[in-house]
Amino acid sequence: MIETLYLKDKKLYILNQKLLPHKIRYVLCTKYEQVADAIKTMVIRGAPAIGIAAGYGMMLASRQKRFNSYREMAHFLSTAKSVLAKTRPTAVNLFWALDRMFNLSGTTADVKKLQLLFYKEAVLIHNEDIETNKNISRYGASLLSTKSVIITHCNAGSLATGGIGTALGVITEAYRQKKVKMVYVDETRPYLQGARLTAFELASNKVPAMLICDNMAGFIMKTRKVDAVIVGADRITGNGDVANKIGTYQLAVLAKYHNVKFYVAAPYSTFDSRLHSGDDIVIEERSSEEVTCINGKRIVPYGFMACHPAFDVTPNELITGIITEKGILTRKYFRKK
Repeated sequence: MIETLYLKDKKLYILNQKLLPHKIRYVLCTKYEQVADAIKTMVIRGAPAIGIAAGYGMMLASRQKRFNSYREMAHFLSTAKSVLAKTRPTAVNLFWALDRMFNLSGTTADVKKLQLLFYKEAVLIHNEDIETNKNISRYGASLLSTKSVIITHCNAGSLATGGIGTALGVITEAYRQKKVKMVYVDETRPYLQGARLTAFELASNKVPAMLICDNMAGFIMKTRKVDAVIVGADRITGNGDVANKIGTYQLAVLAKYHNVKFYVAAPYSTFDSRLHSGDDIVIEERSSEEVTCINGKRIVPYGFMACHPAFDVTPNELITGIITEKGILTRKYFRKK
């Protein structure tokens, strides 16, 4: 398993996922601004991984310069938090980690002690995610029977987390238990996270899998006896609505029509009880060029624009269950609309 990010000598190394699967290179980060840029430009992506990176970004900020006073340090940390918070608006793990880190700044006025606290907390966030992934994978694998055929969308594996992954962690654990017959991997336009990242992870783990174009999923459900769709999440609201990579909603609709179970795998840090429903989620609108170009090569006429919401929202009534580190949640656990 390739590490998505790691800390060495108080320096953060982030795997550049935009170069996968053909090149494995890490971006060195010694300043929080570099972490912010890596998140914003999708060098690192996946809600849990973004949260871990944000935690390390705050840790770097606490050591980035020589502070003459606690007040000066607190002001600098507040600025760092604000910059990091503006990188990706939809994934709640980002804000969860930033709040968790920043809240430490009120526990002591000793600069050196605070730096140590930030270091320990950032590492703890990372280690907790590793254990969370293991628990999610075990609970999720228990839902699958032998010879299961699965569809997954985007990438919710080790590259999107600190451990073995959420949705893809469930699949790889189920394969270890000899429960997986075939995994169909949506290519996931426009960044092709399925083709570049999920396919890369499944091939590395020798899980039987095939790539499909996003618009093939309905036909595959109809003709290949699909047992389950398993995806990750970027934000889950109080009523159980789920924001995830664009294309997830249509998969859920197709699964409902074809009587295919639809599971979301996500840690509790992805839940946002402050929001009542998916209507309250801010959907990130990314650059048109990410759709009109592939690997820097334009595929549409010059001047032709593209719509690019990076996420969509799947309503809770289309979700069979949400797999968490504490167990499986069904609709009865969530608020009514």
